[in-house]
Order: sequence, then C-alpha cells, then structure tokens
Amino acid sequence: METAPVGEHAAEKAEAAAADQEKPTQPVEKSEVEKPARKTRTRRTRVKRDAAEESAEVATAAEPAVAAETADEALQAKAEHKASDAPATDEAPAKAQDAPQGEAAGEAADAKDAQDMAPGRAARAARTPRKSVRASGSAHADRDGRKQRDGGERAEGRNDKNNRHNNDRNDRDQRDQRNDRNNNDRKNRNDKNNRHDRHQRNNNREVVPSVTKEDLAKLKVAELRAKAAELDVDVAGLKKAELVDAVFDATMKAEGFIEVEGILDILQDGYGFLRTNGYLPSEQDCYVGLSTIRRNGLRKGDKITGTTRPARPNEKYAAVQKVLTINGVAAEEVGKRVRFGDLTPVYPDECLTMEHGKSTITARVIDLVSPIGKGQRGLIVSPPKAGKTTILKDIAAAISANNPEVHLMCLLVDERPEEVTDMQRSIKGEVISSTFDMPTENHIQVSELVIERAKRLVEDGKDVVVLLDSLTRLARAYNLAQPASGRILSGGVDSTALYPPKKFLGAARNIEGGGSLTILASALVETGSKMDEVIFEEFKGTGNMELKLDRNLADRRIFPAIDPVASGTRKEDLLLNPQEAPLIWAVRRILANTNNTERAMDMLIKSLKRTNDNTEFLMRAAKKAQHSNGVANLDF
Repeated sequence: METAPVGEHAAEKAEAAAADQEKPTQPVEKSEVEKPARKTRTRRTRVKRDAAEESAEVATAAEPAVAAETADEALQAKAEHKASDAPATDEAPAKAQDAPQGEAAGEAADAKDAQDMAPGRAARAARTPRKSVRASGSAHADRDGRKQRDGGERAEGRNDKNNRHNNDRNDRDQRDQRNDRNNNDRKNRNDKNNRHDRHQRNNNREVVPSVTKEDLAKLKVAELRAKAAELDVDVAGLKKAELVDAVFDATMKAEGFIEVEGILDILQDGYGFLRTNGYLPSEQDCYVGLSTIRRNGLRKGDKITGTTRPARPNEKYAAVQKVLTINGVAAEEVGKRVRFGDLTPVYPDECLTMEHGKSTITARVIDLVSPIGKGQRGLIVSPPKAGKTTILKDIAAAISANNPEVHLMCLLVDERPEEVTDMQRSIKGEVISSTFDMPTENHIQVSELVIERAKRLVEDGKDVVVLLDSLTRLARAYNLAQPASGRILSGGVDSTALYPPKKFLGAARNIEGGGSLTILASALVETGSKMDEVIFEEFKGTGNMELKLDRNLADRRIFPAIDPVASGTRKEDLLLNPQEAPLIWAVRRILANTNNTERAMDMLIKSLKRTNDNTEFLMRAAKKAQHSNGVANLDF
C-alpha cells in the first residue's frame, strides 16, 4: 500500500485551509474596518466611535492566533483519521506516524509564512511581541474591558437623559390628543391669576350672622317671644312682622353686626376709617379695608352706611363688611361718578340773598355792599374783636333761612370751646370744630376731611357753603406740621406751608351745569404778628369777594363794623338785579364821598332801621336824590 499520495493530498488540503483562513485578513476588509467615522459634534458619537475602534483592534489582533489553532486542530484530526484507515502492519504504523508529523510541521511552517506575508494589523499583531495573545484570547482584555464598560455606561447615561427629554417632548406634543387641557383643574383651584376667584375668596371670608329674617319668619309667635325675652327686647303689642324685625336687630347687635353710618377718611396707605362720631378720630370708628374701597369705588369724604362684623381678637376696630349706601344712594345703583377736578368752574351767577327780615341789619348791609353768590370765594378780613364770629353766624342764619337747599358746613379751627357751643346752638347746619387745646394734626385732619366731604357733595350736583374760622390759624397749623423745606419767608412762614390752605380756598367754584362750592373764610389782620400779615398778603388776591371789618367802628360800638368803601365783589353785575344795580351803585358813591367811614356807616345803619327791607330803602334813596337834583345827601 502506497503512502506517498496520502501525504501529498494532506499537504494540499493544509494549504487550502491556510488560504481560507487568510481571507478575513484581506486588505479590502481591513480597510473597511479602519475607515474613519463621520465627524459629528456630539460627545455621545465620539464615545461610540472610540469604543468601536478599540473592539475592532482587539478582534483583529486575535484573528491570527485563532486561525493557527484552528489549522493545528484540523491537521491533527485528519492525521488521526488517516491512521485509523491504514492496514495493521509493522511498517505502516511507523510510516504513518512519521508522515503526519512531517506534514504537520510543513503545514505549520507554511501557515507561519502566510501570516508573516499577510498585510495590515493582523501581520503587525502577530509579529509584535507586546501584542501577544493571552490565555483569554485578547490583548490587554482587562484594560480594554474597563474602557468599554466606562464608555458604555457614560453613553447609556446620556442616552437615558436624552430619552427622558424626548419622552417629555413627546408627552407635551401628545397633550392635545389626550385632551389634558380640557381636563385641567386650574380653574377650580382659586388661582391668584383669576380675579373672580380672588373676589370669591374675599367674599368667603365674610362673617355671617347666625340667623336671618327668613329663618325667624318661619318660627311661631311663641318662639319669637321666647327669643325676644332672652335678648331683653320689649315686644309688647308687636305683630309678627314687627316682632321678626325686633328680634333680628337685637340678635345682630348682640353678635356684633351693627349698621353704622359715617364719613370715610382714607389714609395714605389706601385703607380708611369710617368716622362715626363727627370728623375726628374716635374709639367708635370702623375699619374699611382696601378691597372694600376699591370694590365700591369709595372716595375720601363719602358718607357711607354699612354693616360691620365683630372685631377679631387681634383687631382694635370693627370692620365694615358690606356697604349699603353711598351718599344716600344704594351701593348697587351707584355708577361711574365724575371727579371734582374734571368739573368746569365759572363765575358766580346766582345770588345768595342774605336779607331775611327787618332786624337783620348785617345781612342787609352785605347785600348792598358786597353781595355773595353761589360759588363765591370770599375773605372776611377782620382785626381782633371786630365781630367776625358774629358776622359768620348772621351769614349762616341767612343762608339757612333763604336757601334751605344749600348744604351748610361751618368749620372752626383753633377757636375757643365756648364759641363752638354758641355756633352749634345758633345755626342750622354741620358744625365741625377743632379747638385750640387739640393737637395741630387734628386741625389739619379735620379741615382736609371737611373739604373732601364738600367736594363729594358738589360732584352730586349740590350747592355747598363752607364757613371757615379762621384761615390764618389753619395756615399756622400747616406751618407747624409741615416738614421744613429750608425756604423761610418773613415772619417765620415756610413757603410750602401755604400750599394746603390755598388748595382749601381754591376749591370754591361755581360749576357749569349745576352744583357750587362757596367758601367764606376769615383772615386776621392787625394782630401785631408779621406771620399773620404775610399769610393775608398771600391770600389777598385769591378771592373774588372781600368783606373788610373796621376796628374803629367796633371800638365805637357800631355794628356791623363793615367798611362799605373797602368791601366789594368781583363781577357783581352777574349777581345784582338789573333794576336795583344803578340804585345800589348810587348809594355807594354817596358813602364814598363822605370820606368818613364812621359817619357813613352810622347813617346807613340808621336808614336801614327805618325801612323794612332793602328794596324800600333803595326806592327812598332814589326819591331823595331826585328832589335834591343829584346832590349827594347822607340822609337817605
């Protein structure tokens, strides 16, 4: 049996196997592995690219060793198979044993030559000792494994973050499909962005009484009488409807729900107080919150009627919970109100007649010398002890008698208490006072509230008359209370202290289309104080009517001590009767030609006392002027 062909056949198969193993290391495949990745700007892509290149290097380095091991195993298997098929002779085993070993050695040498001649990373990895393959079959498997794990974890973390971002974006994009906006509960949470919800929250905070009239009306009469007995209410002879009202009012008072009425005073912070006891602060005042003021459009000086809730433990004043009326009109019916500053002022064109009887000499003299109209801004210039307070009382009494439609207010600042009492008993109108024993802040506060109250009445189309006694003392109060501006006038008057009194006096005006505000203020002169002179000079040209009193007439006990020549009214032709105006001017010329104020005023007063009214006096004066052929005659 010939063994040579078997060895040749095995050698050919070994060469074919080595050629097949060299196919994965072709230059084309290697170039595809080493082809650089496209450059990107993301860090995630760079990490993936580095990890892929390291894995390719490890796999390429391990390919020659794996190929060599595979070739050895194949040759050994074929040799064993040929040995088992050979005849059992003594020579054959020896030859068979020698042939496979020689062929295996030759085939291993051929495989090594083929590996040395293979191009690329496989050849370099096989030739380089530091790239030798370990038992695990990879070069530096531990280091490369750690790098690959770290890179994979970082890439996985970034992918997880990006996936969450994409999921959130997809969730927002799919919100319309899920109809989340229609199922949104934002409108039911009383958000601060919803004004109606804020009002609803404020309304929910209102304290409600324990009973209502409807609940009491459902009770029987015996039960109502029992409740009335508990509240100490006398219900003898009352019907059921009257009994319900009496029990309800008593229950409200017992629980602290009281109906109050007063003038609203708004402070600088926006909230205010309802002055229930005059115009000055008191313990009975009620707090008015900022929300209540804005919701009802309240202004300083409004007369308000409302219900209060009991004060909480940390509160000093009871708070107004609901506004019922504003200046006599139901709060629900009050619409948009015009502001006082937007009204158009015009000259006074309607006269306020002072004469109201034969004995009212002061009022009759004022009508002849210095008539007063609606919307007049008048100054009563008076030295001390000249009778200015008496003249103010006569003017107030004349206005109350002849013009009952006019709202009369008398403001006494820094006056004596007995004069306040006398004024309260003498006139029919509001008397507001801040006596000289009160702090300066009270003078300012009460004067500002009075003028604001007058403005609110004028806005409603009413005629208002304010009598101020005195403007000089009000200016002094502002001079003391105002912070120093550094500009001091003569007499120690701060220049900024005169602006508020001017604002007070400047509010007087006749409104075109209805309504007027008349202010008659007294100004002190000849007091020996330089400050009083400066104050009077500042206000001297601001009024459109001036009534000057003479100290010499008062010393001679001639009352009213009015100087008929120095007194007068601007645009008086708009106030006087066209038929009586020439006669009045003739009388003034006669009085001016006397050059003696005392004698002229004395004769005027005597002539007025002999007549019943001013019309009779003027007719008599005209007849005497005709008989005397135009010669001035003091005997009217």
